[in-house]
Amino acid sequence: MTEKRVGRVVKVAGPVVVAEGMAGARMYDVVRVGQLNLIGEIVELRGDTASIQVYEETTGIGPGEPVLDTEASLSVELGPGLIESIYDGIQRPLDALVEREGEFMSRGSDVPGLNREKKWRFKPTVSEGTKVSPGDIIGEVDETTLMVHKIMVPPDISGTIKSISEGEFTVVDTVAVCVAEDGTEHELMMMQRWPVREPRPISRRLAPEKLLVSGQRVVDTFFPITKGGTACVPGPFGTGKTVVQHQLAKWVDADVVVYVGCGERGNEMTDVLTEFPELKDPRSGEPLMRRSVLIANTSNMPVAAREASVYTGITLAEYFRDMGYTVALMADSTSRWAEAMREISTRLEEMPAEEGYPAYLGARIAAFYERAGRVQCLGSPDREGGLSVIGAVSPPGGDLSDSVVQATLHVVKVFWSLKGELAYQRHFPAIDWLTSYSFYKQYLRGCFEDKDQGREMEKMTGAAMGLLEQESELVEIVRLVGAEALSPRDRLALETARSIREDYLHQNAFHEVDTYTSMEKQYEMLKTVLHFHHQGLEAIQAGAETADIFKLAVREDIARAKYVPQEEIDKIRRIRDTIEQQMKPLHSTAASK
Repeated sequence: MTEKRVGRVVKVAGPVVVAEGMAGARMYDVVRVGQLNLIGEIVELRGDTASIQVYEETTGIGPGEPVLDTEASLSVELGPGLIESIYDGIQRPLDALVEREGEFMSRGSDVPGLNREKKWRFKPTVSEGTKVSPGDIIGEVDETTLMVHKIMVPPDISGTIKSISEGEFTVVDTVAVCVAEDGTEHELMMMQRWPVREPRPISRRLAPEKLLVSGQRVVDTFFPITKGGTACVPGPFGTGKTVVQHQLAKWVDADVVVYVGCGERGNEMTDVLTEFPELKDPRSGEPLMRRSVLIANTSNMPVAAREASVYTGITLAEYFRDMGYTVALMADSTSRWAEAMREISTRLEEMPAEEGYPAYLGARIAAFYERAGRVQCLGSPDREGGLSVIGAVSPPGGDLSDSVVQATLHVVKVFWSLKGELAYQRHFPAIDWLTSYSFYKQYLRGCFEDKDQGREMEKMTGAAMGLLEQESELVEIVRLVGAEALSPRDRLALETARSIREDYLHQNAFHEVDTYTSMEKQYEMLKTVLHFHHQGLEAIQAGAETADIFKLAVREDIARAKYVPQEEIDKIRRIRDTIEQQMKPLHSTAASK
């Protein structure tokens, strides 16, 4: 301890502590503050004075107390044991802290992110004498029934495997020895460390061409996100941001889900922590936690730890991406992260920019989202990984001109705008189809094995969006002069748009069947709604009355199509035959007139 650099506290301002005698310290070095050993990070240096953001409550810390520089950046431990874990913002395992300290965590607690005692069965995938480069996979561990953890060569090591062992080891045991070209021997463990603020290296970036299927119809059909894509979910209080994030975490087509609760209310994080262990993975029937990592940082925790939590989460996500997995990161919410930046910046007496946020707000948000992407991993050239980042934003009063929303929109490719009016009408997900957008729509057809079906889905999506836009124009006319003033074709367009909204876009997250819809079922449902519209147009052309069209019994079948189980999808196809059967008499009646 005496060999390390030790300064002393001269000022305490909330989560910011100023220490002198820190000459030679580096930016973002982790320090231990006071007799309680509180964890902090250097965020500003002026001469031999360092400003430190402390990740724990600073009450009781006073001038003169020691500050120990660990001379290492804030890092996370990466290895077997991450999956199924619940961490705080700086990767302290909450379950281990509960066992050790009870329900109330004491300040200065220091528990390693990975269990040092648990043994894992290591199976080598290379033999002695094999030449390895950074990122190469040297072995595997069956971490859970859903997750094979691939042990990789650290990014700064290459050489020849001198020895490698099979058997049960802890994460800090040596499983292999690698000899570099200069003769240096490196002992390889199953665990490696990585600084959270530094993106993990990759071979090269790839185009995000594969859709990340979520099972949410409004998302997959109209505003899709890709594997390696970025999305923003802004909305006022009560519009369902957290429920949207939960639904995506439950059903998204990803191998690993990392959920970061950044500054959210304690009751919401409690729901996440109690729900996730009980949820079933739709693909395997196993508990969803067996491919998930949760990071909990609630609004009553120290504000500085919020800033660290998003970096911790994305570093864990990059690690699984480097194994060749598709990873989905949910950050709820980045507004709380920005507020933490603002508070720290104010205490550092930095010059404020718009709305009091620091001038570097946009750069920090951009740097965070740019760590997403579909990539060619280090090591094997045929190993691809994808990291999708979906961030919720909570602008004050739902104001989309808020600095955080605007800074986010400059870098993300998908914008799911949650609308208060839709939420008040109990229309969920409350994603506004008129203001939302996605730059990944061109990849929608790739979700279907049948290319013709994919092209048809693309056309149907355009037709449905056209009807919804037409509805928004006609609604004003109806308010002024009534629906009777509209032409029959416009009245049918209004009714079809209502069917798209209520029978297709509205989705019940708590219904056993409706909570998830496969792409095949989405195709059949949308085709059925539009088939009714086209048949209705033909009937109107033949002289049928719109009132008779709207009274058809088949409309109840269309409305209930969302509750048809996936294995009974033929029932939805048969609805289209029923539409034609019930429309035929209207043609003959019109002809007789």
